[in-house]
Amino acid sequence: MKQHFSQFCRRALPPTLTAALILLAWQLWVTWGGVSELVLPSPEHIVFATIANLPDLISASKITTIEGLAGFALATVVGLFMGIVLYSWRFLHDVLYPLIATAQMVPLITIAPLFIIWFGFEPVGKVVIVAIFSLFPIAIQTYRGLAEVPNFYEDVALTCGANRFWTLWHVKLRVAAPQIFSGLRISAAYVFATASTAEYLGAQNGLGIWLQSAFNSFQTTLIFSATFVIVLLTSVLLGVIALVERATIGE
Repeated sequence: MKQHFSQFCRRALPPTLTAALILLAWQLWVTWGGVSELVLPSPEHIVFATIANLPDLISASKITTIEGLAGFALATVVGLFMGIVLYSWRFLHDVLYPLIATAQMVPLITIAPLFIIWFGFEPVGKVVIVAIFSLFPIAIQTYRGLAEVPNFYEDVALTCGANRFWTLWHVKLRVAAPQIFSGLRISAAYVFATASTAEYLGAQNGLGIWLQSAFNSFQTTLIFSATFVIVLLTSVLLGVIALVERATIGE
């Protein structure tokens, strides 16, 4: 227990001190440098503005959190299934893989208006957008992970009497798990940013609408408040994925 705590402290201390120094330098620069609060508010003012508007910020954050997590959960299921399909059927891989790789280059701003037309301003449209933009890394990393599993794993399992389906689910997916979790982490890094951007382009509530309102009223402090919440939500999701990975494969 003490060893794990010591390792955690060694890992956490350097970035914590770095962040503290950045915040201190930021505060001193704004305070002594005569920087306009409209251009760059100090951390102190951001904290005060966040506390003053905390109920509304929490309400907006709940909407974005639900949309982001629902979209990510859907992307995880569909992405894993798609990755397995790409690996298991060569014909489908040859047909779909180039399309999936190309789809990753489509910018959000070009398809978000379509989803507003199709789904209106309801949260379901944002969930679908998050799912679409999150599933590609999961699908591709799942396929690559399975494709890189050495053949001797399958050979041993088949020799011991297992069928190919059992071998896929109980052997190959476990060996490919580190790469699959890599895809999950890549997707998770953009989940809440994607949800907020989709809300900004058209929604009834959420951090995207919060950002839009703050921008329209020139409240720079509230823009930073929403940014902090998005970073916090993303960090928590990445932390949960790391815990699940450690509990699943012990890494």
